[in-house]
Amino acid sequence: MSSQRPPVVRRRGPRTLAAVAVASVLALTAACGPSDDDASGGDKPTASASAQGLEGLKLPKGLTLQDLEKWKGGAWKKWDKDRWLREARDFINPIIEGHWKPDSMKDARSSDKTVKDAPGTPPGGSSQGDQGVTDPEPRPVKAREVKRPYSDNAAPVGKVFFDSPQGHMVCSATVVKDPAHPGKSNLVWTAGHCVHAGQKGGWYRNIAFVPSYNNRGLPASQVNSAPVQQVAPYGVWWADWAQTSGQWIAQGASSGGAGAPYDFAVLHVKPEQGSGKSLEETVGTALAVDFDAPQVKSISSMGAWGYPAAPPFDGQRMYDCIDRPGRLTLDSAQPTMYRIGCTMTGGSSGGGWFRVGPGGKAVLVSNTSVGPSDSRWLAGPHLGPEAKGIYQAVSRKFATAR
Repeated sequence: MSSQRPPVVRRRGPRTLAAVAVASVLALTAACGPSDDDASGGDKPTASASAQGLEGLKLPKGLTLQDLEKWKGGAWKKWDKDRWLREARDFINPIIEGHWKPDSMKDARSSDKTVKDAPGTPPGGSSQGDQGVTDPEPRPVKAREVKRPYSDNAAPVGKVFFDSPQGHMVCSATVVKDPAHPGKSNLVWTAGHCVHAGQKGGWYRNIAFVPSYNNRGLPASQVNSAPVQQVAPYGVWWADWAQTSGQWIAQGASSGGAGAPYDFAVLHVKPEQGSGKSLEETVGTALAVDFDAPQVKSISSMGAWGYPAAPPFDGQRMYDCIDRPGRLTLDSAQPTMYRIGCTMTGGSSGGGWFRVGPGGKAVLVSNTSVGPSDSRWLAGPHLGPEAKGIYQAVSRKFATAR
């Protein structure tokens, strides 16, 4: 994603009926809206590490409880190569109460992932479906603000916060259904590059999800002093597990598109301070994930939702872009990606892409992965067997949990 100002875009015409449908099916009124009684966020940091983050936590090989206490006390800030846990089995993310407060959330920077230019693969067919195909570049579609409050109009969408060697960072994400816990999901869908640095790094730290962030769209100048219930209406949810593709871990890069067709991740989360309800119960809804989406030619409209944070946006409000998708090939040996016109910038990475599925309900079909440096379009992976395998693995891992 880009940190540069997007170019002037052509004026958009009225949304098609299909586009309106995509937006309307996401406007799901939460069964239990945010309130002072059920908000699970807290704004008082603790001076010492809390035992809450140790419950049920399996430590990576070589780490002791003493090491974990040091980690929670500030050792997580050490990013030298030997301490940057890399492999999937090494993920660790204990809760540090009060780490994510309104000011630290407001100041988190976008996690950019850009491609300088799309390859010049000519449009056309292929003997194996869409493999190797790139359609003509879409016209830019101006990002539009999502109607507030977000809890009524895009309840499953929120922001992922994490720490990297560069400081506090931010992406977008979506609450998704858990087949092992119908109606009680604690699963969140985002991009791989929002949880793991890819080929040249390891797992990011202090990963947390805030659904319906800044629910009423307060300006940045007011976020610092706002009650935490306004900034995090459903509380702060920490990832106690994250999983991304082996391809992203082996190939992923911050620019150039490497690993982008496999740039997806699933988080399992738990509340920093909770009432015993699941994330889905707290938010009031979750989206199904479609791993068998049809070819792009049969999809008339697809929408991307997120919180763009690089200029001219500031990350404090939610936007969407709705367009007819095309195809983008970054590597002829890897799966083709979806591409839509969109002027959202960095910070929207990881945000869900939705279409109208069976029964007129919104389903998640992709997530924002890459875009050009001038923010003309966005591209996201086609969710196939690898994505489904990760999703099912995280669900199974917590299948016996209450």
